Amino acid sequence: MKEMESKDIQTWKDQYPLLNKLISMEEVFWINPHIERFQTGITKSPLTQEDVRDAEERLKRFAPYIAKVFPETKEMNGIIESPLVRVPSMKQSLELNDQQPISGELLLKCDSHLPISGSIKARGGIYEILKHAEELAFHHQLLTVQDDYSILDSDRFRTFFSQYSIAVGSTGNLGLSIGIISARLGFQVSVHMSADAKQWKKDLLRSKNVKVIEYEDDYSKAVEEGRIQAASDPTCYFIDDENSHDLFLGYAVAASRLKKQLEELEITIDEDHPLFVYLPCGVGGGPGGVAFGLKLLYQDHVHCFFAEPTHSPCMLLGLMTGLHDKVSVQDVGIDNRTEADGLAVGRPSGFVGKIIEPFLSGNYTVSDEQLYKLLKELVDTEGIHLEPSALAGMIGPSKLCNEGTDYLQKHRLTEKMSKGTHIVWGTGGSMVPEEIMTQYYQKGLKLALEK
Repeated sequence: MKEMESKDIQTWKDQYPLLNKLISMEEVFWINPHIERFQTGITKSPLTQEDVRDAEERLKRFAPYIAKVFPETKEMNGIIESPLVRVPSMKQSLELNDQQPISGELLLKCDSHLPISGSIKARGGIYEILKHAEELAFHHQLLTVQDDYSILDSDRFRTFFSQYSIAVGSTGNLGLSIGIISARLGFQVSVHMSADAKQWKKDLLRSKNVKVIEYEDDYSKAVEEGRIQAASDPTCYFIDDENSHDLFLGYAVAASRLKKQLEELEITIDEDHPLFVYLPCGVGGGPGGVAFGLKLLYQDHVHCFFAEPTHSPCMLLGLMTGLHDKVSVQDVGIDNRTEADGLAVGRPSGFVGKIIEPFLSGNYTVSDEQLYKLLKELVDTEGIHLEPSALAGMIGPSKLCNEGTDYLQKHRLTEKMSKGTHIVWGTGGSMVPEEIMTQYYQKGLKLALEK
């Protein structure tokens, strides 16, 4: 916060007029002025295509183990992946409600239905634990890359991993993914959960023999406490959601799989057929990793937008001011209180912000009320159930077509929109208990009737 203290808030508001709306917690749409051509932006990145490929190969090595211990992945041969589906009825509903035509096709990437932990965190979180387990097993000469990794499902390996512990701070979904896979491998695992984490997520973790430590503070405090625990125990490995390269790379693997799904749907992505992707954003690792992977594949033909709650626009604030993790939403008087628990983050990842800055097209905010109405609408039109935070991406196409015309013109996209594809990233929801999902729906219905 020192950088922001060096000027008063009014000076910052004068420099960044959008800050006034951000502080008033109004919905905003921001175009990133620092976006670069892919070929120049990638030269600044500490991560490469080779790093992503390495992560992809590691996940393939673990596939026999995953297929064995999580039967729901057997059909995919142990690959943890989600469907990509067309949602034409939802598109019609958005156009009608917003009085805004959406040019191009609308699809939903259902990371809400990823196996094992039912959210996008099943990508990065599970990947980092698998990498850590592999490194430990290699170091103690218990495993080689030539082995069939299904041997990890044995008392011998569970006993070995039980000598080690895992710690993570989470608002919910990352904790679920880390807790489930760590406990299954045999690790002792502690999940430090912030005040906004849903009770059912805590209960589910405890049912898997995961130690859940609760805090009355927000996400940053949970992460800080997890870091302290790991620092005091040499056998403890800390999953650092704010700074982890491994989490980031686990998410980035999604891009090559999405490419295959688009090809199967006979959807072309090239200069004349642009791709627009809308990613709900908390601390930034999940959306940042996915966006980075997509830029590696599609370069300047893909346009990625982050979506955040009006009460927790940490990444937008960090990118807009250039302060990244040196500023939090609380520093400017925003309360970081939102129903979108997975996005309830006050301070962004500086690591992600700096990597993604040359590649991100923009960022926008969405109110909690809007999330609930979109949740209800998606159930009514497509029969798909997401948790509130996962709906943040859904309003993106309407916002781009309405408030993003400057961006479209600058990048010569206006005439190409009819051949474009919009993908909304549905980040979580399939593990929400039915009675809670019903409450979400009823709240969305009530808000829709009030308008």
